[in-house]
Amino acid sequence: MIANDPFLGTPQAHAAEIPEDSLRVAEALIFASAEPVPLRALAQLLPELPPVEAVMAALAGRYAGRGVELVEAAGGWQFRTAPDLTARLTRVVRQSRRLPRAAMETLAVIAYHQPVTRPEIEEARGASLSQQTLDLLLEAGLIRPAGRKEAPGRPTLWATTPAFLAQFGLRDLRELPRREDLVVEPPGIADPSPPGLMEPPLPATAAGEDEPA
Repeated sequence: MIANDPFLGTPQAHAAEIPEDSLRVAEALIFASAEPVPLRALAQLLPELPPVEAVMAALAGRYAGRGVELVEAAGGWQFRTAPDLTARLTRVVRQSRRLPRAAMETLAVIAYHQPVTRPEIEEARGASLSQQTLDLLLEAGLIRPAGRKEAPGRPTLWATTPAFLAQFGLRDLRELPRREDLVVEPPGIADPSPPGLMEPPLPATAAGEDEPA
């Protein structure tokens, strides 16, 4: 928060001081984007005053308690279904196919130990890792190569992507829940708030369960 800035503070106290045009522009940009919108992108469309942080605080306050909420995720802002409505929406919303357990376990190991090599993933899981599982996570945009380890053979290091953070409603990796919450599939559609993270949608080609080593 910037000291002595009259625009910053609680959304309720200062919403009236935010120009309606700024709120509408920010709202439209976030609604039209499939990915979380960073503040720098919003700042390109909004005037210098009031600060973009104040605009977003007021807009988030406007959506607080509604069926759709404005939340921070993966370094940006995104509209998400209110978490308390998840169970009720599962009755009518068609659910996406989910990643198989082997892929979720692999994703969990990468998330908590990144950057990590394939042999290290296999050691942590206690099972071999198929190329099909790695390809599945790559196609989903959830993992990425992160260089090579300075070791014999220089194996590839793997890490998660910003899409991983967005999928699970995380602002950064510090918000990761317990590992067991990441690999257990709870009922219902995707809930943006940890703990109890949903599995991401499965791409067209599904990978089968890896065989134990």
